[in-house]
Amino acid sequence: MEEVDRELIRAEEDAQQHISPTSTERIPRRASNEVERVMTASSISTSSSEGARARRNTGGLSRIPTQRDLERHPTELSRINTARSQHSATVGRSLRSRESRKPLPNFGAGKPFPPLLPNQEDYVVEFDGPDDPYHAQNWSLKKKLLTAAMLGYTTMTSAFASSIFSAATSYVAAEFHVSSEVGILGVSLFVVGFATGPTFWAPLSELKGRRMPIVIAMFGFSVFSIACATAKDLQTLLICRFFAGFFGACPLAVVAAVFSDMFNNATRGIAITIFSMAVFTGPLLAPFVGGFISASYLGWRWTMYLASIMGWVAFILDFIFLGETYPPVILIEKAAELRRRTKNWGIHAKQEEIEIDFKELLQKNFTRPMRLLFGEPIVTLLSVYMAFIYGLLYLFLTAYPFVFQGVHGFNSGQSGLAFFGMIIGQLLAGTVVLLMQPAYQRKLVANNGVPIPEWRLPVVIAGGVAFTAGIFWFGWSGYRADVHWIVPAASGILTGFGLMAIFLQALNYLVDAYLMFAASAIAGNTFLRSLCGAGFPLFATYMFNGLGIQWAATLLGCVAAVLVPIPVIFYLYGHKIRAKSKFAPTLPGNTPGVAAPSNSSNDTAVDGDDVVDHAAASNVPKTNVETEKA
Repeated sequence: MEEVDRELIRAEEDAQQHISPTSTERIPRRASNEVERVMTASSISTSSSEGARARRNTGGLSRIPTQRDLERHPTELSRINTARSQHSATVGRSLRSRESRKPLPNFGAGKPFPPLLPNQEDYVVEFDGPDDPYHAQNWSLKKKLLTAAMLGYTTMTSAFASSIFSAATSYVAAEFHVSSEVGILGVSLFVVGFATGPTFWAPLSELKGRRMPIVIAMFGFSVFSIACATAKDLQTLLICRFFAGFFGACPLAVVAAVFSDMFNNATRGIAITIFSMAVFTGPLLAPFVGGFISASYLGWRWTMYLASIMGWVAFILDFIFLGETYPPVILIEKAAELRRRTKNWGIHAKQEEIEIDFKELLQKNFTRPMRLLFGEPIVTLLSVYMAFIYGLLYLFLTAYPFVFQGVHGFNSGQSGLAFFGMIIGQLLAGTVVLLMQPAYQRKLVANNGVPIPEWRLPVVIAGGVAFTAGIFWFGWSGYRADVHWIVPAASGILTGFGLMAIFLQALNYLVDAYLMFAASAIAGNTFLRSLCGAGFPLFATYMFNGLGIQWAATLLGCVAAVLVPIPVIFYLYGHKIRAKSKFAPTLPGNTPGVAAPSNSSNDTAVDGDDVVDHAAASNVPKTNVETEKA
């Protein structure tokens, strides 16, 4: 049986247990624009248990019956399905490896075991309809924007710290009497921390929520940044740079998930695009700041002091003002309040039933990402492409000084200003992606709300061509002093545009193609590209010294040109590759040859001429018959 089939069946079994442990009747489904009363985990109860709850003592509180058959509409249905998916994907959900054959210990004090709860699902708290103020998507726009700005600053701080050290490497090498390559290790080890950090922070955010990992990580990032600034020897500096990167990886891994918690499908793409622009402009804003600081009387250590100060500001803001956005953990807090005020200790959230399982932790965060990375052609080839692009992002931190300091005589601060060409290109790419959102939404509606992953790839193809042209432009205009410095600096517009366009839409393509396994696909992708980001700067000096600026750029440009056909191949044949995949689900409407759900489907009864909201209907959980077909 294919891996995706096993996951679908497991999720369906969970859903059926939520609906009724004994009933085998199929629940009729209506068009998603109709008011529908859907039985879910918290709304199922027998009449006798309803009566028992009505007679139960509530500790003097006036009690409003929130466990009712909610009137469902598209938002409600989508959130139910999202909650089930989150629970199914959370590490520790299945405890097959933790089953014990040992006899139960005695209850204690001579007491017999108490009777089981009448119906455990009756004690599971849920959100009270689509407008529940506890849900992060129902926060005020002002609160959402302030949270987004705060987390954008937090993420930019981590990205900023990754490259500000690049301007200090020559000064570090001189102070500790080592080669420039050893000095560059301060950048490389930080990026290695970026590669390893998400394997810890991502599952922690699934178990304990988004707020706690971000707050802890920014505290650790700030502490290790101070340690870098005060390091008395090289080994202390390099080790602390690695751990600063490990803690700094948390915002990169978790903040995008926070945005997914806060924003709905209509606005999430815009939020993620703006977030990505902050992530990729951060490393390019730092070199000129670090250059001016290192060349001044302050010295290179103040580059690390500055990173630490920015980290402490982010920590204080997050600690005081950041609220929890992860729905399962919000329900834990809600259940805790209800337990305390009603004295009913059976009340709990579904997330509280989860225990950490090391075997499952290893599978979901290392084994499966590696299987996808090396066993899925789409993930493998796109990861190689993106790893090369990401490696060049950090290689440019070394290549730009060759041109603007070595050829044009700039100091380190002035050389860093040349990166603004790449920043402008990245902002242009982000703007293009945002302007394409309305057209994408129209195509989504026309396809009954089911995305076709290959829709993302035209922008990736255009970005690949622009990136390749920018590398050739940079190399052949930057090796001669008689060519004005603005010419190689302007090449950054194309390379910046290509970098942002490739990354944004290639990641979206992986998400659309792998759905429930998207986190594993992105984890494998992140691992490979971070290794390239760490390794490329180490050979950049030898390559540019040995080949010369123009021929080194030609070599890199040729490699980039060879990789351009990868998204073209997936645009033409990606649907066939996905159809043969063990992990990429082939759903109605997302693959040519598999029909999208129609208005007359037996699974969706439409009364009269009502208009069906297909985008919401596509989120409705599958029934038994559908699962058997899958």
